[in-house]
Amino acid sequence: MKKRIISAIIMILIFVPLLFIGGIPFSILMTILSLGAMYELITIREKKKEFPLLTKIISYLFVIFASVLTYNQNIFSYKMSYQLISFIVLIYLLPTLIKDEKKYNYDINDALYLVGSLVFINIAFNLVLVVRNYSLYYLIYLLLITVITDTFAYITGMYIGKNKLAKDISPNKTIEGFIGGILMGTFIATTFYYTVINSGISLAILILTTLFLAVVGQLGDLVFSSIKRTFGVKDFSNLIPGHGGILDRFDSLIFVILAFILVMGLI
Repeated sequence: MKKRIISAIIMILIFVPLLFIGGIPFSILMTILSLGAMYELITIREKKKEFPLLTKIISYLFVIFASVLTYNQNIFSYKMSYQLISFIVLIYLLPTLIKDEKKYNYDINDALYLVGSLVFINIAFNLVLVVRNYSLYYLIYLLLITVITDTFAYITGMYIGKNKLAKDISPNKTIEGFIGGILMGTFIATTFYYTVINSGISLAILILTTLFLAVVGQLGDLVFSSIKRTFGVKDFSNLIPGHGGILDRFDSLIFVILAFILVMGLI
């Protein structure tokens, strides 16, 4: 517990100032987090079979490249570069021709896993950056949804949780914790949005939207737990002592921010 608390304090001392500063410093932080997340997805897959070194190097370079392209973007639109997509597909598919039974047996499943991981990581973490560039208050709103929901889900589940939510995926999560976290996350985040961002919005729409995002965040947590269960690991990594990996900390936020892009027109 002591290690967990110390790590949490360090994360807050690093993340919060850079969040408020924004710009290049926050972009660098998100690039580092993106690289760490990509490393975690590669590492858990390599527990079953190793990737060719070239594909791993290319993955990290693509993550950096995508971060550079979006470091100052504040518009929620994306123009597809067919040249870039073609290069990504080729660079991951061509190594399937290389066979080395003693070291690795890279196949189409591995190639598609890397392509999917790369696209997912770049979209998720770059969207955090885009939302920050668009509005600091919007990102704080989304962070409140995830942090408050996760915190009170844990507290509620610990004290009154009896009924398992998804015992085959995450044995410690309870229905009571799920409900308690969502209600508090919705209340706190809605209050912040209404008092700080826009008091002229329909309160009913705001509550329903925030409630939806809180639910999606908790479901996202379960999705990542399912991924860990698939690969037989407790945490994505031990990059953050006492907390696991980057994806263990950002799992809910990733899903909340993806859902937010879909419904942001409502608020």
